Amino acid sequence: MSSEPSDSTKPDTVVLVHGLWMTPRSWEGWVQHYQQKGFTVVTPAYPGFEIEVEALREHPQIIADLTVPETVEHLAGVIGGLDRPPIIMGHSFGGTLTQILLARGLGAAGVVVDSAPTEGVRVNPPSQAKSLFPALKNPANRHRAVGFTPEEFHYAFTNTLSAEESRATWERYAIPAPGRWVWDYGLIANFKPGHQETWVDFGTDRAPLLFIAGQDDHIMPPSVNRSNAKHWEKSPAVTEYYEFEGRDHWTCAAPGWEQVADHALTWALENANRPEPATA
Repeated sequence: MSSEPSDSTKPDTVVLVHGLWMTPRSWEGWVQHYQQKGFTVVTPAYPGFEIEVEALREHPQIIADLTVPETVEHLAGVIGGLDRPPIIMGHSFGGTLTQILLARGLGAAGVVVDSAPTEGVRVNPPSQAKSLFPALKNPANRHRAVGFTPEEFHYAFTNTLSAEESRATWERYAIPAPGRWVWDYGLIANFKPGHQETWVDFGTDRAPLLFIAGQDDHIMPPSVNRSNAKHWEKSPAVTEYYEFEGRDHWTCAAPGWEQVADHALTWALENANRPEPATA
């Protein structure tokens, strides 16, 4: 099937939602790739993240103070302002946000890449614990913006790259993350009573959703994504899972990223606006 938008019923816009420790800059290759295919591409920043990577490193309080609800509302406003429902794609925590947005009824189709889990996914592999330990090792980090050292980033994000390649990636793209997000949604959410800010109703109908995982991802391993996808079995909506061999968490730009981008777009176009099964 062609990946070109063919008529007014097909999405003509792709919204790319970045994850933690990143900004919209992380999507720069995908933006050009999709634009060359004729799509409008929107890369909304989290509130306050509109400034460049280098400026955010100089003003970490912007990061530390950010909340998930205000981020969701901001993204929902961007998507709701488009002419027609777009394809929404999210990487890492952007995958969590994408699931929340889809559950709200937004989007024509969704793809989450190496997604962080929504509330209720209780799989915590050892490599994930090791990846998140720099943020979780000190309770005071819950109130700070917490970054990775180059070595920590190499383990968590870019473990299939050389140390030199990883260092260059860290220098161009990496920023701190809100410590509270890592603590509250990576550690505490499943143990608090009631629904927390990353809760979704897994039984709700929504746009079709594809989970893409990387076989060698340390921070959001395949087992986390498989479990998250399985939770959506309660929904009547289409939910599928696909795993790429040999890929780490830095699938936005690690060599071969074009294959991931093309698979995501082709699946989304094939499944967007899929008609409901006929009933007897």
